Amino acid sequence: MAEAAENTMILAVDLGTSGCKTAVCSLDGKVHAWAFQEVDLFLREGHGAEQRPADWWNALIATSKEAISKSGISPARIKAICCSTQGEGTVPVDASGNPLMNAILWMDMRGAAHVNRAVGGPLRVAGYGPLKLYNWIRLTGGAPALSGKDPFAHMLFIRDEYPEVYERTHKFLNVLDFLNLRLTGRFVATYDSILTSWVTDNRNSADIRYHRSLLKASGIDSGKFPEIVPCTEILGPVLPDVAELMGLSSGTMVVAGAIDNSAAAIGSGAVRDGEAHFYIGTSSWIAAHMSKKKTDVISSIASVPCAIPGKYLMTAMQTTAGGNLTFLKERVLYHEDELLREAHAPDVYKILDLIAERTPAGSRGLMYLPWLYGERCPVEDRSLRAGLINLSLEHSREDIIRAFLEGVALNSRWMMSPVERFLGHSLNSITMVGGGAVSNIWCQIFADTLGIPVHQPEGPMETNARGAVWIAGVGLGLMGYSDISEQIRIQRVYEPVSKHKEVMNESYSRFLELHKKLAPLYKKWNREEV
Repeated sequence: MAEAAENTMILAVDLGTSGCKTAVCSLDGKVHAWAFQEVDLFLREGHGAEQRPADWWNALIATSKEAISKSGISPARIKAICCSTQGEGTVPVDASGNPLMNAILWMDMRGAAHVNRAVGGPLRVAGYGPLKLYNWIRLTGGAPALSGKDPFAHMLFIRDEYPEVYERTHKFLNVLDFLNLRLTGRFVATYDSILTSWVTDNRNSADIRYHRSLLKASGIDSGKFPEIVPCTEILGPVLPDVAELMGLSSGTMVVAGAIDNSAAAIGSGAVRDGEAHFYIGTSSWIAAHMSKKKTDVISSIASVPCAIPGKYLMTAMQTTAGGNLTFLKERVLYHEDELLREAHAPDVYKILDLIAERTPAGSRGLMYLPWLYGERCPVEDRSLRAGLINLSLEHSREDIIRAFLEGVALNSRWMMSPVERFLGHSLNSITMVGGGAVSNIWCQIFADTLGIPVHQPEGPMETNARGAVWIAGVGLGLMGYSDISEQIRIQRVYEPVSKHKEVMNESYSRFLELHKKLAPLYKKWNREEV
């Protein structure tokens, strides 16, 4: 394994909502070179969110060429390409694989009315027809999101609002599936990418397959769903013309890969049952592998198929995490209007860290609620909205910046109780990965807020890429999932600071009180939008 880890190179693609990062990595998880390109996001009326699939592809090609060139590594040494992508996006394609419209993203809620009609009945339990809900949970471990934020709703939205697109659709693909199609010409979905179409029998996580009753309940023609393969499946060599575009050898294999939460679970090194990681990107989640399928409908937590055959991944999702900082940067601090003095500040997030670090814990009583786009866990409520609470003349921009960081951490603590109940044990520590884990002050804020040590691995932004690398390694037969724990390197452990922990405990009590009192108002104010 050691020799193979150093000498075997993988091209790892990490396509998130903000853009595409591609890295040339060795099997030990070391990144030799990488490149990044942003991808535009289009927000539509009625809580719509779209991206152009062509932008994903162009970014993948450009970053692949750049990363390979920067690495100085011969393309002949790159044995495979493997992708990790944002999940729960939907791309309708024709028989030639051409997208028929923009991709509908994981945050899009325009299908909410359609999914609510589809899952209901004369009687409803938590918004679902009881028998329908029982069947979904029994077979899949979950159920379609009433918020409309998954492919189940996206497909119904396209069927009912864009019937001409629906008729021309050969297959509905997730984001990962679309990239694999362009790389290999194969219409396939992985065990995890097909999950939130809610049409698969997941009772045996080593053998995911379509279920007739679920296909019927989806309201979508069964022929429009792709073939299902494991995440470690070798799909074949990259298409010759694509290999030439990317600067790869024509014999480079394509391993199916995984969506972001499955890949991050591998890349975090937390592969043993019950070990948890916290991922913080545009959205965030707490996740841990388990040996059984399980569902908590009330808290919107389930353990579902993942990259490891025979295992399930418990995931508790926070809708907007790092997206709050992006909002602060782009819509408040550096919004492009007459007040703007500079188009871009270098290392602006590092500047935010420095400012937040010199501000006391608790942000001098200022609270931020991070619900810019509703919430999913521990409550699924599309009507919730973000806000600064208790703002006064005593506060400054410094307090606002720290309050944003603390608000995301407080919301994550809100998820911890149902997560620990679900796992059946308390978490004694957690590994923090993703772009947010680069911030030392944010890691410390999480430790103080959660009250447990936070482990920061080397290269936390490379977690998804490492996950893709190790999935490829398993797919190529060069390693096993049990080898991964030896490859992860923790660079720092953040212990809770007692006096900060006390302050954040008080902040958490206020956070819960604010949700209890504001949630009914938000539901009333935003009724038309929901």
